[in-house]
Amino acid sequence: MTDQIDNWHKLARYDTNMQGELHANLLRNNGITVSLQPLSAMPGMNSGVVLWIQDTELAHAQRILNSIDTEGDTAPYEMLDEPADTTINATLNPAKDNDNGGTL
Repeated sequence: MTDQIDNWHKLARYDTNMQGELHANLLRNNGITVSLQPLSAMPGMNSGVVLWIQDTELAHAQRILNSIDTEGDTAPYEMLDEPADTTINATLNPAKDNDNGGTL
């Protein structure tokens, strides 16, 4: 019988709960047991979280987290900033004529 209580290793600390939960779910989806430790005892506080991993899964978990591209392209978010089709933009925000207030 093994004493698994003492076999946990601190893998990572995240400043926001969302980051920690996303990475924890990624590890869980890869079959790794993860324990989350919130850094605040108050529910709803976004104070960060620590990921704990079993020692036997530590190397595998580190490889998975190291493979995440944090400096990658943000093109999907840029698409929300301005529409690619200018005809849609012209329909939603028609240009105003300063002389008579009508559209151009």
